Amino acid sequence: MKRVLLTAIAAFALAGNASASVFTIGTGVASECYQAATAERSDQAALRVCDLALDDQALMGRDRAATFVNRGIILLNRREASAALADFDAAIRLSARSGEAHVNRGAALILMRDYSGAIAAITHGLTLDPDDPHKAYFNRAIANEELGDLRAAYGDFRRAAELAPDWALVQRELSRYTVSAR
Repeated sequence: MKRVLLTAIAAFALAGNASASVFTIGTGVASECYQAATAERSDQAALRVCDLALDDQALMGRDRAATFVNRGIILLNRREASAALADFDAAIRLSARSGEAHVNRGAALILMRDYSGAIAAITHGLTLDPDDPHKAYFNRAIANEELGDLRAAYGDFRRAAELAPDWALVQRELSRYTVSAR
């Protein structure tokens, strides 16, 4: 079955951004980059504002890592998986405990068809308490399904549905499954 990948945050029907964009302090271009990622933009202007934020030498630590995640999300929305992966890796180097960076890294790996790598990245990201774990479970379900592990995929879709019961996308995916007792 052919699947449409929607990165929002990470996302894969992708679940939108695989995880969530990461909030940055202040009102400058880093904040504009965050807003663009949150709005699931993919236009060149959104990318430029993130580039400007990362060119700012005063942007340090957590905010710099967050801006890499946010630009990575915009790149995912553009289906530029390799560039997005590079941004998530840069964010992880700056902030190894960023659940969003790891989960979104998994989203990029799904787009690159590295499903085992995606599962590992998302699983690790889930241990770091990302903001939108339902999206992480959803994306991991997609990777599991692509690898043929339907039991794991179903379990992850169910977990996503428990965390976000009104999310139509996960309900649609679950409706494709028939569970039988053996």
